Amino acid sequence: MKLDDIKKLQQKKYRAEFGHFLVEGEHLILELQKAALHNPLLQRSQLYVTAAYEHWQSPFKTQVISDRQMAQIADTKTPQGIVAVVPMPESAAPSAAGERAIYLHEIQDPGNLGTILRTLAWFGGFRCLLSPGSVDPYNPKVVRSSMGAIFHAPLELEVPLDALPARFARIACLDMQGEPVQSAGFRACDCYLFGNEARGVPRELLTSLDATPFTIAGSGAIESLNLAATVNMCAYELSR
Repeated sequence: MKLDDIKKLQQKKYRAEFGHFLVEGEHLILELQKAALHNPLLQRSQLYVTAAYEHWQSPFKTQVISDRQMAQIADTKTPQGIVAVVPMPESAAPSAAGERAIYLHEIQDPGNLGTILRTLAWFGGFRCLLSPGSVDPYNPKVVRSSMGAIFHAPLELEVPLDALPARFARIACLDMQGEPVQSAGFRACDCYLFGNEARGVPRELLTSLDATPFTIAGSGAIESLNLAATVNMCAYELSR
């Protein structure tokens, strides 16, 4: 891929056009290499490094470029000097037995999504479903904040909300009024629905899904929890 095209991968429309995304920095490259051991698609990644990293041990095809060229293709203001161009999966991996689904409705914050993916990868046994209108999981900010979890948490994109009942018999949602997440009913669900950071999920949609409400008990001093924190606590509860 030409360097001019690699630079374009910072934009969603070109990631979709070329079918690749960028991974930047030592830690993420190490996570990529680890994941590539068991993923033939990731083995087709290409590595671009400056002279400081020309002896980096990698299974990928590697090209040394100048510091100026690195600054052009990197997303960060002060790049480390190591970037990979990674092919995007065309479809999600098949569901594993006992796997639970975390559905995110129109999530917008890259940091929230990256943090959620990191949590799901940590515990394992989860897949992440993203609704239409959600932030692109291959956005450089999401990739960085995931700390490599983007390679380990199964992802499905553009999943319509109304497609859930056909796939999942028991759908849970978070609400101020509901059974505690510590209840047996919470663990018995197949899919866990979380809404947009500001708007949540419209009440009429929750009714049409016949989603069962559950709650995380708090002191009542504030109205709500951060979305990523909410998913994190639910994932922990389900993994206990």
